[in-house]
Amino acid sequence: MELLIFRTDIKSKKKVKHLKPIFNKYTDILRWSVDLEDIDNVLWIEATNNITEDDIIKMVRKHGFYIKTLPD
Repeated sequence: MELLIFRTDIKSKKKVKHLKPIFNKYTDILRWSVDLEDIDNVLWIEATNNITEDDIIKMVRKHGFYIKTLPD
């Protein structure tokens, strides 16, 4: 299992709800959350080793959001 951490521009519950069906359809994403109170709107993803940071970045960018990897 991997913990992937990203800076995003997901700044509202409405935007989180937009991503919910996208993340939930991937069985390799075990858990995810967005910290709306953090200045970087951090996206935390617990995933299997079958999904990469690049996969997540492409998925989120495809839906019009900014995303960048944060170091652990």
